[in-house]
Amino acid sequence: MNRLRVVLDTNVLVSALLFADGRLAPLRRDWRKGRVVPLVGRATVEELLRVLAYPKFRLTDAEREDLLADVLPFCETVTVDIAAGDLPPCRDIRDRMFLELAVAGGADALVSGDADLLVLADRFEIPIVSPSQFIDRLHGRG
Repeated sequence: MNRLRVVLDTNVLVSALLFADGRLAPLRRDWRKGRVVPLVGRATVEELLRVLAYPKFRLTDAEREDLLADVLPFCETVTVDIAAGDLPPCRDIRDRMFLELAVAGGADALVSGDADLLVLADRFEIPIVSPSQFIDRLHGRG
């Protein structure tokens, strides 16, 4: 089986975790089955922890731990050490961590719904695709 090593931006990852019947639920099933290996680095995990603690999600500590336990064991941790000149300029500096992680981890794709990342698709060495594009390709629908 060909395992795809991918960077999932925080919004994609959180949606796949929080909405078991949502449109991104196939991603969760795919990392559980080993078809997809999410790549994570220190900055992206810190961002995930911060976002899962948002009051709007109303998650208890135990619920956050359960969600993390449903993704982190399936992830590959990557040490990120990328020189600034190696990446296209990003409109939102907070998105740079996903570009850095994709390069450092040799990702097969960066999956994001963020317009600031998607606009870089033609200038980045690794495919940047929307979640629906990725899911469709992974499941032979595109």
